[in-house]
Amino acid sequence: MSTDRQAGARRASKTPSTALATLAVRPFRRYLLGQLTSNVGTWMQRAAQDLLVLHLTGNSGSAVGVITALQFLPQTLLGLTGGVLADRFPKRRLLLITQTAMAVQSLLLGLLTVTGAVNLWSLYALALALGTATAVDSPARNAFISELVSRDRVPTAVSLNSAQFNVARILGPAAAGLTVAALGTGPVFLINSVSYLAVLYGLITAPTGAPHEHSGPQHRGPRLTEAFRHITTTPQLLFAITLIAVVGAFGLNFQVTISLAAIRVFHSGAAAFGYLSAAYAAGSLIGAVLTAHGGQPPTARRLVTATTVFGVLEAALGLMPGYGTFMALLIPTGYAAVTVTTTANALTQLHTEPHVRGRVLSVYFLVLLGGTPIGAPLVGVVSDAFGTRSTLILGGMLSASSALALSPLITKRQPLDSPRQAAGPIAAALPGTPSASTSGAAPSTRAAP
Repeated sequence: MSTDRQAGARRASKTPSTALATLAVRPFRRYLLGQLTSNVGTWMQRAAQDLLVLHLTGNSGSAVGVITALQFLPQTLLGLTGGVLADRFPKRRLLLITQTAMAVQSLLLGLLTVTGAVNLWSLYALALALGTATAVDSPARNAFISELVSRDRVPTAVSLNSAQFNVARILGPAAAGLTVAALGTGPVFLINSVSYLAVLYGLITAPTGAPHEHSGPQHRGPRLTEAFRHITTTPQLLFAITLIAVVGAFGLNFQVTISLAAIRVFHSGAAAFGYLSAAYAAGSLIGAVLTAHGGQPPTARRLVTATTVFGVLEAALGLMPGYGTFMALLIPTGYAAVTVTTTANALTQLHTEPHVRGRVLSVYFLVLLGGTPIGAPLVGVVSDAFGTRSTLILGGMLSASSALALSPLITKRQPLDSPRQAAGPIAAALPGTPSASTSGAAPSTRAAP
């Protein structure tokens, strides 16, 4: 090979994976499109479900709170168990079971609704069933990404997965509103049940195998203690998960703070709340797309920067004088928020050994989502005592200060940007290293927020 060609090959090996290159991987592309289709249906069902609860209870807000709690409670109780199952069984087989169970749940809900047999207790039971399936599904679904693409493309794949989730979050409620207005709530649930066929197709057609992804000490079966040991002995993992626990509990409570701001601060109604939510979702989508397109490898230093910027923007939201400036600032805040979560997610996946990935991700999502029951009530208390603006300022300050406070502690144990030493064999897969894979296909097999 000539000198010029050798230099070109070296440059190609160091070129970060782009969104288009990652989308060129057929199994991942099929799965991503399936996830997008299904998530649009899922967001449609969430909106229609709340409308149905309000209809059945005479506009009871507490009933909506109960059904939401029932749907997310299993994530707290069973999320770690889902991680164990994801490491014990082939992820594709587990996902085929959980996705089918979710489709059946939507089908039953739709049939009960269109026949007029639905009642509040049946809604509660089906919401709990959906939450249970989701708790088992989530760790396997996120860990499966690493089996669909080569490791150097994992950060881009995670960003694309976040992008499709935010697209669905924008399209789903809007589609639900139109469908409910034209056909009623029952058909929305039936449409969602059909949307799962896209995910199942992506799973069925994905390659099988990936024996290296299931390698590891499994003779006694997967144990959670092994995952916790791996987290505490890998500085990047410990840093990312600890930081995301703080941000998830105190910084990412926009479902509460946006509604409080719309009603209490700007004295507006549901439409104003909808515009604010759309602005935040649009910023999140832009952040996910640009993060995927950039293809930069995730590092702890980037996570510190993104979290600090996010915290400053959230605190600044509390100082915005008017509705227009508040809505405008929500766009970059959403951008920063999704950059934090996608960077932390990708960092966690890249620094986790394959045989414990499901369990480590279950811990990650437990601290990310499990902090909401702590943070959301605290937001309400602070808002009642000091005003809604104070909740945004406090949440932003806690997020930014935690990033700045935690980074020196981790640096003492391991430099923030030394993945090779911290992650062992995983480091060799990071872009920019001589051994980074440039293959577009997963070695053999592979599946939101």
